[in-house]
Amino acid sequence: MKRILSFMMLFTLVQMSFGQDESAATIIQKAEDRLRGTTMYAEMTITTIRPKWTREMKVKTWSKGEDYSVTLVLSPAKDKGTVFLKRKHEIWQYLPSIERTIKMPPSMLGQSWMGTDMTNDDLVRESSLKEDYTKKLLGTETIENLACHKIELKPKKDVNAIWGKILIWISKKDYLQLQTKFYDQDGELVNTILGKDVKLIGGKKMPATMEIIPSTKKAQKTKITYSKAEFDIEIDDQIFTTQYMKRLK
Repeated sequence: MKRILSFMMLFTLVQMSFGQDESAATIIQKAEDRLRGTTMYAEMTITTIRPKWTREMKVKTWSKGEDYSVTLVLSPAKDKGTVFLKRKHEIWQYLPSIERTIKMPPSMLGQSWMGTDMTNDDLVRESSLKEDYTKKLLGTETIENLACHKIELKPKKDVNAIWGKILIWISKKDYLQLQTKFYDQDGELVNTILGKDVKLIGGKKMPATMEIIPSTKKAQKTKITYSKAEFDIEIDDQIFTTQYMKRLK
């Protein structure tokens, strides 16, 4: 009996020391798995909003896990047929106007992706967030009338991280990522991502719209609206190769 009690006390101490961090990581993983699935196909409209103009772009995208995705631009006409391929930490671009496939150099990763408020680096950053940041539960807050876990991510020691801090709000009921705030190394807010209009798409409840809002640029944001999504479907691996990019339709 004493041995059992000693084990229970030890288990409780381990939970107090590590349970919070593990719990936060688990919540984030569940939210990502719910949205992505093992594979995903989606059709969406990306609207870039500026003070004096608005631009719409329609795209199709296929993904497999965290490491592979390919995006085909359908419109506007001048960008139709442009393809972006992510393979782990690499990004390739196919330009139909010159019929060339180009690997993006590191110097281009910080540039805007197709004139939106996303950067090319955003396409490859997901895995580094898992590897380079600690996770901690801060408590519960309400977003979009839903009770959410508030989670803080901070870079690990000796890691040259892009962000000084990230805050994520994930709903307790369905593990929906409803708000994310990105802070620089000086603690200043850089970007906010909002998940809105929660509905059933492809058999999964998810925010049908995401808004990316830069903190220092007034009346500016990028809106991503899903019109179709399919999860856990069969996708041929050849679609994630550079040789296939010009054949994508």
